[in-house]
Amino acid sequence: MPRLFGTDGVRGVANEFLTPELAFALGRAGGHVLAAHGERRPVVVGRDTRCSGPMLEAALCAGVCSIGLDALTLGILPTPAVAWLTRRLHAGAGVMISASHNPIEDNGIKFFAADGCKLSDQLEDEIAAHVSDGAALARPIGAKVGTIRERRRMASLYAEHCRSLGADLSGVTVVVDGGHGAAYDIAPRVFAQLGAHVVKLHCTANGKKINVRCGSTDLSELRAAVLAHPKSIGVAFDGDADRALFVDEEGVEITGDHVLAMRARELAGRDELPGRTMVATVMSNIGLERALDALDVKLIRTPVGDRYVLDAMQRGGYRLGGEQSGHIIDLQANTTGDGLATAVSVLRIAKEHGRLADAAAMMQRHPQVLVNVHVRDKVAAQESDEVRLAIGEVERELGVDGRVLVRPSGTEPLVRVMIEGKEEKEIRRLAQRIADAIQMSANES
Repeated sequence: MPRLFGTDGVRGVANEFLTPELAFALGRAGGHVLAAHGERRPVVVGRDTRCSGPMLEAALCAGVCSIGLDALTLGILPTPAVAWLTRRLHAGAGVMISASHNPIEDNGIKFFAADGCKLSDQLEDEIAAHVSDGAALARPIGAKVGTIRERRRMASLYAEHCRSLGADLSGVTVVVDGGHGAAYDIAPRVFAQLGAHVVKLHCTANGKKINVRCGSTDLSELRAAVLAHPKSIGVAFDGDADRALFVDEEGVEITGDHVLAMRARELAGRDELPGRTMVATVMSNIGLERALDALDVKLIRTPVGDRYVLDAMQRGGYRLGGEQSGHIIDLQANTTGDGLATAVSVLRIAKEHGRLADAAAMMQRHPQVLVNVHVRDKVAAQESDEVRLAIGEVERELGVDGRVLVRPSGTEPLVRVMIEGKEEKEIRRLAQRIADAIQMSANES
């Protein structure tokens, strides 16, 4: 039986899989488990702009209250704001209702522990075990029933925190693509308070348009807006604003890998990068490795997923880590990927260097090709002798100038083939060679 919790909470189509009944059960089960572990303090709850958000928020908060805990509703706020405010308000836990970059019909419920970190697999499984037997859990009455209280003004505390990570941005023009998501209001406000001239794009709380041809999932309109405002910098957020991508003054995309390189240079230069080491996933570009080598900074790679990055950071005592997709974790700033905090830091670096394009030039992105192969048995297809032979041949052809990564998808019946190298046409040919070997092996099994 599959786990109820995925890699980023409980997620699915709202009112189909993720029903109000399930949200209520998660509120009860989550409250029970957290209280059993000594956290009887209030639970803070935030959400993005999705149409299903208020429905699920009401159900989840009712479940929390039915177990005897108070629920503090923060309103529409980024996921990292919920994580940060959980610690700042000394709450027992935090909950974010969002499906991040997923389509508008999806939604999700993600828990944070009292320290602002995602729950361990063990705690998530403990909550899941109680979801189905919610009727057996306690039902306090009278004054022992929890209450729901609004705390929307707490957003100003998080905004102040993000401003403290930046610098005077007067003279800087920022085009902000809010993606009709959780950062639609707070991001433009923070940039303006730092002195920037802000041009808003998709900065409305429109749950019917969240992530639809906008935000970090589609940079085309942001790129056009940047080019229409000479010398401006573009910032795009995903639905819950735990990640951000950028467009420089020339309309070129600045990825999470560029951000990691720039931040590593900044922190290493101030001797604030523990062990001169940072963490990224296996998908980060080989150009990041080259840039870090020049800084004498070590790169530790993890499986895909920000939870694996955070785990490696915590185990090694490292400060900086993240993903190519724009999830950047600076443990001095927050316990999770934080799009707004990242954006404030990047804009500060851009102003110090004169242009974002100049600051990001320290990393040269190698061409990268990704081919997805549909298979029935992901493991068998990947481990066949024919596939191993094809991978070995391609690796020898690439030599030191490229990289091959073949991995099964964690959520779909796919094997993903990623190749990096100097020439895009050549690596496409090599990627297809491996993909053909995988497909042939899958057909024979």
